[in-house]
Amino acid sequence: MLKVLTLGCLLSMAITTYADVRLTVFNCGELRFPDITAFGLANDATDVREMFVPCYLVEHPKGRLLWDTGLPLGAAGQGDVALDDGSMRYARSIVAQLADRGLTPADIDLLALSHFHFDHAGGANAFADATLLIQQTEYDAAFLHAQTNPVFDKTLYAALETSRKRLLNGDHDVFGDGTVRIVSAPGHTPGHQVLLLALKKNGPLMLSGDLYHFRASRTLRAVPVFNSSKEQSLASMAHVESLLAATRATFWIEHDMALARTLKLSPAFYD
Repeated sequence: MLKVLTLGCLLSMAITTYADVRLTVFNCGELRFPDITAFGLANDATDVREMFVPCYLVEHPKGRLLWDTGLPLGAAGQGDVALDDGSMRYARSIVAQLADRGLTPADIDLLALSHFHFDHAGGANAFADATLLIQQTEYDAAFLHAQTNPVFDKTLYAALETSRKRLLNGDHDVFGDGTVRIVSAPGHTPGHQVLLLALKKNGPLMLSGDLYHFRASRTLRAVPVFNSSKEQSLASMAHVESLLAATRATFWIEHDMALARTLKLSPAFYD
């Protein structure tokens, strides 16, 4: 039976490392948007226009989890690629970067996406042999209702429809020891989720998904106009902020380019 961890449950469990966990960060592309009003921000709210697009490999004694898969694989090595409202650039694909580590997609046991937008699910088809961990509401939106939702591009993740999967209905303790926890945070998309890690040396760390896109988004509690629910977005922000305060976890806004420039990228890792 799926164990759903409420905020109270999570707070009652100290962020303690029960197993050695390593986190590796990969550069899975960059985005640029000259106009950021679609993100719920006035253009003078911040001068930041570039976004980092990461992929993360979590290695646990019980298996390897890939969190987010970056920009579409076809964009890798193509230089600047135009988008309707900006551009993207992707130097080397996540598949190639994993190969540098001696890993293939078949070596990934679990795949968890914060959500199915193109910059998080762009390489998803390559990992169809992994077991997918996704919220039921996100799965339904991405597969059953994708044709009515323009923010989802099913061609990027179609192979996951027949993959092994565990459909979640709330928070989930991935390895059963409290070190890797998926936290439900809907609103950006119907089943958006974030990831909370317990690292021995670096301490508790939360990966934001797209709860926020910019530092200014967090300061102003800005909700993008393309989010599926403003009400859920604000509730998820409050929920995550309470969890961060209670666990004293470091918070990484995944798209934060200034943060990205300070991070150790593969082959280095955090543990």
